[in-house]
Amino acid sequence: MSKTKFIFVTGGVASSLGKGIISASIGKLLQSRGYKVTIQKLDPYLNIDPGTLNPYEHGECYVTIDGAETDLDLGHYERFLNTPTTQANNVTTGRIYKNVIEKERRGDFLGKTVQIIPHITDEIKRNIKLVSIKGEFDFVITEIGGTVGDIESLPFIEAVRQMKWEHEGRCLFVHLTFVPFLAASGELKTKPTQHSVKHLLEAGIQPDVLVLRTEKPLSADLKKKVGLFCNVDMDSVVEARDMATIYEVPLAMLEEKLDVTILKKFKMKVGEQPALIPWRTFIDKHKNPKQTIQIALVGKYVELADAYKSIIESFVHAGASLECKVSISLIHSEELTDENVSEKLGNCAGILVAPGFGHRGIEGKFLAIKYAREQLVPFFGICLGMQCAVIEFARNVLGYKQANSTEMSRTTPFPVIDIMQEQKNVSDMGGTMRLGGYPCVLKKRSNAHKIYQADSIIERHRHRYEFNNTYLSEFEQAGMIATGINPETELVEIVEIPTHPWFVGVQFHPEYRSTVVAPHPLFQSFVKASIAFAKQRK
Repeated sequence: MSKTKFIFVTGGVASSLGKGIISASIGKLLQSRGYKVTIQKLDPYLNIDPGTLNPYEHGECYVTIDGAETDLDLGHYERFLNTPTTQANNVTTGRIYKNVIEKERRGDFLGKTVQIIPHITDEIKRNIKLVSIKGEFDFVITEIGGTVGDIESLPFIEAVRQMKWEHEGRCLFVHLTFVPFLAASGELKTKPTQHSVKHLLEAGIQPDVLVLRTEKPLSADLKKKVGLFCNVDMDSVVEARDMATIYEVPLAMLEEKLDVTILKKFKMKVGEQPALIPWRTFIDKHKNPKQTIQIALVGKYVELADAYKSIIESFVHAGASLECKVSISLIHSEELTDENVSEKLGNCAGILVAPGFGHRGIEGKFLAIKYAREQLVPFFGICLGMQCAVIEFARNVLGYKQANSTEMSRTTPFPVIDIMQEQKNVSDMGGTMRLGGYPCVLKKRSNAHKIYQADSIIERHRHRYEFNNTYLSEFEQAGMIATGINPETELVEIVEIPTHPWFVGVQFHPEYRSTVVAPHPLFQSFVKASIAFAKQRK
């Protein structure tokens, strides 16, 4: 770990400024210059992880390959760097306190009084360094959640302040702030940034680089003023203008020479400016599509698009690879009825039924699936979406009108979806689902086999309920085939209807694997089928 450099990204003035995107952009630029980079998120909330949080509270819960339920920013890190993250890349206040309290209970502190300093801050520092314990990365970028000045963030701020002095020459602070534009006076205002930096200075941290989020261009005089009042040289004051897409931010930061500034401050080799050809090609295709299709995303959290962040971004990746703009219609499943389903879904070239938990809005999902199945519209079901496809098929094809999941109805006479055996005695809700990467063997000559071009795959999971194999032969005789099976548990991972142009349900979450340079093949195939359906309908 002796060679690893640490970059800490903090935020001020307002939340949701895009610390995650700035962190991912820095990582992308350093990676493109040949350095090995990883990014982690420090979240100040007391939950152990976001696994039990409602999507309305915190957006999507992202799942890593090793089964960690994490903040959605880790999805950005993976999509930008095309490098998997792990449990070590997301640390919460809750996890820090839990670790310290468990050590105290074991007697690790030998009777000493346990305090925020040094015990909590030491545990934070240990977790920061854990991601590169063997020195496998040149840079560890650490995004500190929340806004400077928040009470919740203070232990994290103090911990990284200590790291600055403990690892002299190896730590650097990037502070992201907001420069508002007052239309009434026609001016950009720097006072919020000055106050934000003042908060940092009070905590003992002098930012090395300032990234100013803004709607308008920043003049040289304004940058000079900010640098003067915040003790930062003008070359280290970086403009971060609003972009049409998050994927343009690395290119904007490249123009601002943010990566060069960071490398120079570390006295490290800068080298030639990276061309980023694949990245630029992706953006060009994304911004200049040859066609547009409309796909319905049916779910119950559609008021908050961040609840389906990875799915939406997967459509961006797949669409760009096919030079097609995927226009997503977010359809609230609670609003779908027999009377309006044709009206709401009639203009869509494909229908995706999203993952989720609980019975709210479930009947609307059944209606969307029935419509897709009967009207031969390309259909994609993910996790609960796959389970709903199984239930709809049981009700309307097999004739089991009361078929259901035991999640929705414990007394259903036809539990075609049932709780997993190992989940039956689980009482704790957090971190106890089937999580992370599991293998799946694909049936030869199936749609899935053609899509993946492989005999077996590994995909990430997050669920408690599964297809009830008691009914498998009945489903297959009626035309719904299991084409992906877990080789160890015989859990059904993929179902298809071969007589349908494109009807696939998956128990796993393929959206977690899609990146800019490697769009997920299932999303690519689904978009391709939707393009064909749109042309056929015309």
